[in-house]
Amino acid sequence: MFDWAWADAYRRNGLEYYPKLLSAIPFTPVTGGRLLAKDDDARSALITALRGVQEASGLSSTHILYPPEPEAKLLANVGFMLRKGVQFHWQNEGYDNFEQFLSTLERKKRKNIRAERRKVVESGIVLRRLPGIDATHADWAFFKRCYDHTYRAHYATPYLNLDFFLRIGESMPNNILLVIAERDGKPIASSLLIHDRQALYGRYWGAVEHHPCLHFETSYYQPLEFCIEQKIAAFEGGAQGEHKMARGFLPKTTWSAHWLAHADFADAVERFLVREGEGISAYVDELNERNPFRASYR
Repeated sequence: MFDWAWADAYRRNGLEYYPKLLSAIPFTPVTGGRLLAKDDDARSALITALRGVQEASGLSSTHILYPPEPEAKLLANVGFMLRKGVQFHWQNEGYDNFEQFLSTLERKKRKNIRAERRKVVESGIVLRRLPGIDATHADWAFFKRCYDHTYRAHYATPYLNLDFFLRIGESMPNNILLVIAERDGKPIASSLLIHDRQALYGRYWGAVEHHPCLHFETSYYQPLEFCIEQKIAAFEGGAQGEHKMARGFLPKTTWSAHWLAHADFADAVERFLVREGEGISAYVDELNERNPFRASYR
């Protein structure tokens, strides 16, 4: 949920937007409980306490990112402004294998996916799906090289270091999947995904050699095969990515909740969010009209 434009508007008017209060999972646009309480009464008490902290601190704002819709509505009831977003999620309908999944898609989509996978094979590339528990220091070092390459290719600074990846590899190996692509026995690309028993979450990918369709194979098709084999119910590919629809992902509305202390800015942001929300709803309706599945599977 990007609010850089809001911060810039504060700056241009001589106001401080940062620091702000934020409830979110670092680096991870995944929906989940943010108000950790046993019932709505306890959640309401948490919200009251949060507002008290915000007001006492004199900070500009409070932001709660990716709460479930019921939590978002509870926050709206006490004055938070809601913001809609869109992600693309894949659902496992109990497929026995990847081909069975493909059979549910429209003919053109099936044909394109098969062609993309064939290009990777014809390039002499071999894919390995590596559970975190089996990942070596060399595997993580190569993944970090790919991660850095992706950020620099987009003129951005990589913000996670090798120690971070080694630490998660050590502390949560049973929740990690590395996909590594090799050509002539040498690694050339990799992706990192996190999973539990219910969902697989796409995080980062990168390559040190360019090959057509390698991104799709490493970041989508191999993870989808993993979901099918492990009977994982959903694959959340991360933020953005309308191109995912052609690969069986469908749009899903996400939420964030915002409270701004400055009354005039709060009014302006609220009016903006109403217009933006209408646009998001229309966008989702349009996307659903382009459903990639055959009519009998929609």
